[in-house]
Amino acid sequence: MAKKKIWGQMNWKERGKKTWHFLWHEDSLASWLVNIVLAFVLIKFLLYPGLGLVLDTEFPVVAVVSSSMEHHPGDFDEWWSANEDFYLSKNITKFDFQTYPFKGGFNKGDIMVLTGLNPDNAKEGQVIVYWSRKPYPIIHRYIGQNPLDPVYLTSKGDNNPAMVQTFDLNEYMIHPDMVVGKAVLRIPFLGYVKIWAVDLLNLLLPN
Repeated sequence: MAKKKIWGQMNWKERGKKTWHFLWHEDSLASWLVNIVLAFVLIKFLLYPGLGLVLDTEFPVVAVVSSSMEHHPGDFDEWWSANEDFYLSKNITKFDFQTYPFKGGFNKGDIMVLTGLNPDNAKEGQVIVYWSRKPYPIIHRYIGQNPLDPVYLTSKGDNNPAMVQTFDLNEYMIHPDMVVGKAVLRIPFLGYVKIWAVDLLNLLLPN
């Protein structure tokens, strides 16, 4: 019976075969953990930056972490009836809104794919992503420039009754430097993986 070789006795070809078997065929906890780490490294340091380069934004993919863009009730006509006073005050008609991307909103837990956006070229109704004082990017609908200072953009969550003006989120004063992109594609509910992971970390490592 041939004696089993240890790692140091193997040539490079044998080591490659053993590594491949460990990663893709071995059914063990160690193999599973290594695959998770490897997937994280590839996504974080290769796929994500590469996708960002192609889509011209440092944040090509973001998870929706709030319900501010959900439409309740789900029927557009009913949703519009409940919100039309606000939009008409901004000279946005029902017909205008129906031409907007993601006119039906989107849900907490969705993944949004972004492309780069020059804030000077932002179009009313686009879903933009930007930083505020909150620890996560905001994903709301762009509704025009600030009439008192056109340098700033304004936004609103479809599910919010009004624009938010607080210390950590001022939707009346979005500086162009805060904008990281616009949403172009929705992947339903995949973002819950990130949300659950963050919730678990907060549970295990409370402040």
